[in-house]
Amino acid sequence: MTDTRPPGVFPTVRPRRLRRGATLRAMVRETRIHPDNLILPLFAIAGENRTEPIASLPGQRRETPDLIAARARRAYELGVPAVLIFGVTDAKDATASSAYDPDGSAQQAIRAIKAEVPEMVVVTDVCLCAYTDHGHCGILTGERIDNDRSIAVIARTALSHAAAGADIVAPSDMMDGRVGAIRTMLDNEGHEDVAIMSYAAKYASAFYGPFRDAAGSAPGFGDRRGYQMDPPNVREALREIVQDEAEGADIVMVKPAVAYMDVIAKTRTVTDLPVAAYWVSGEWAMLKAAAERGWLDEREATLETVVGLRRAGADLIITYAAEDIATWLS
Repeated sequence: MTDTRPPGVFPTVRPRRLRRGATLRAMVRETRIHPDNLILPLFAIAGENRTEPIASLPGQRRETPDLIAARARRAYELGVPAVLIFGVTDAKDATASSAYDPDGSAQQAIRAIKAEVPEMVVVTDVCLCAYTDHGHCGILTGERIDNDRSIAVIARTALSHAAAGADIVAPSDMMDGRVGAIRTMLDNEGHEDVAIMSYAAKYASAFYGPFRDAAGSAPGFGDRRGYQMDPPNVREALREIVQDEAEGADIVMVKPAVAYMDVIAKTRTVTDLPVAAYWVSGEWAMLKAAAERGWLDEREATLETVVGLRRAGADLIITYAAEDIATWLS
């Protein structure tokens, strides 16, 4: 008897045929991850041969520039191509003057990494929250962030990172106009080859707690909802991304990552720039804590998360698990 069922109907079509073995699954895999997709965050403190563990980020630590350079070398040898440097300091004041100190912890770390492993791409976080005595990401007028005064200091900070040897500067403050101000400052001072990775869609998230412990950057009063994005908004994020691209961003970022995969996916539709996603401290610490309790398999859950971010459209993933991922993929 002739089978009159239309094509594409079971049992003629059996998707399981391409899932039968590991080799076959790999051949038809749609989304792939590679160490080249990873950026490792590092926290720089002043001094030599000194490290401080970060309790809320198991396995992570603050390190002096000499130790950061050694760790960067190890990460590069594992296949991780880039690091993201955060400066940590006790030298805080109302105007974040230590942020652009040429001998600050971030600037020293940049120089140390470039001396140790010049091939590694050095990205630097450009913000003022770790350098202000009030913990906010800009300069205050009363208790209000003064956007335009702030971007002048932010641009000066980016310039100090470029002068120290940074390949990419990454403004994370969410002040309006800071990408254009940084681009103008860098170009005018002979650093036109330094790229900008903009934290274009950075949300006022509950997932930043461990990072603020690590960087000593919690606000002394209020919160950051007046300048970081409101979590329910997506169209606003797309406007931010388009604006930052117009101002000269070379890479745009969505932060956080795991809870904002929809934003990553929509970002991919409005720009052809590389898209970075920051798998932030709280998101990562939750997975780590569950793994330590035996509630999930750390390796499998980590790799699945990275696949999800790549599938959503992220080209680059900033993650505290970068060294582990690179090891697992080798």
